[in-house]
Amino acid sequence: MSEEIVKIKKPKWLRVKLPTGEEFKKVRNIVDDHGLHTICQSGNCPNMGECWGAGTATFMILGNTCTRSCGFCSVATGKPLDVDPFEPAKIAKSVSLMEVKHCVITSVDRDDLPDAGAEVWAQTVRAIRRKSPQTTMETLIPDFMGKWDSLQKIIDVAPEIVSHNLETVRRLTKEVRIQAKYNRSLELLRRLKEGGMKTKSGVMLGLGETEEEVIETMDDLRSVGVDILTLGQYLQPTPKHLPVAEFITPEKFEEYKEIGLAKGFRFVESGPLVRSSYHAEKHLF
Repeated sequence: MSEEIVKIKKPKWLRVKLPTGEEFKKVRNIVDDHGLHTICQSGNCPNMGECWGAGTATFMILGNTCTRSCGFCSVATGKPLDVDPFEPAKIAKSVSLMEVKHCVITSVDRDDLPDAGAEVWAQTVRAIRRKSPQTTMETLIPDFMGKWDSLQKIIDVAPEIVSHNLETVRRLTKEVRIQAKYNRSLELLRRLKEGGMKTKSGVMLGLGETEEEVIETMDDLRSVGVDILTLGQYLQPTPKHLPVAEFITPEKFEEYKEIGLAKGFRFVESGPLVRSSYHAEKHLF
């Protein structure tokens, strides 16, 4: 009964307008005609129309089965299929056909692979550069289980932005991200910055964190030099996933944005519908 009440009482600011616009329609037609796959569609992202209209799209590599079972994520968990050797070329073709100006790439966790999938990441970046040299890229990477030689493969191909999400505050990490480690993620972001990367991280709010914990997380991210921060509302994907503890108001998100900017982040995207790749094309400072 309580779950039904939460659904009914979802605040009005979480209602999403249907995507429109000529550029969105153009991209949608290309996607449909060529049977292309984007996270924008499969994840039913609320910002799809705005992002496609700005020439930005997000693709997922390394299959659609994750080796981890995070409490917030609806991606299937289990034993993944073998890596598709043609996947980098397929992604590059999709980017070219869609005429993507700024490409965001993400992946499932592949803890089953010796390098956690890092070589496929590098091959994908190189393939996109060959086919669409004018396209800029953001790679939203996993933690590679702390295998820093795998992380170096990302640094070596030097995407314009490298993102890795903390997802939540330190206290809630074990429950929300289960197999991940808060300090390991911070260390990864530190190593990226030392490698010369522009870095980015995202945090979901509404999982039961306090304001003090949100601010502490900002401080932790700034301590390792993170440039860009995204803050968005957590929404429960299915009844099996973690429940929403609180719907954060737009006013509170705006307050967090001001706090983040005052702490030195170059960009802070903060709002109920903000997701990791929201306004990604604007972060190419």
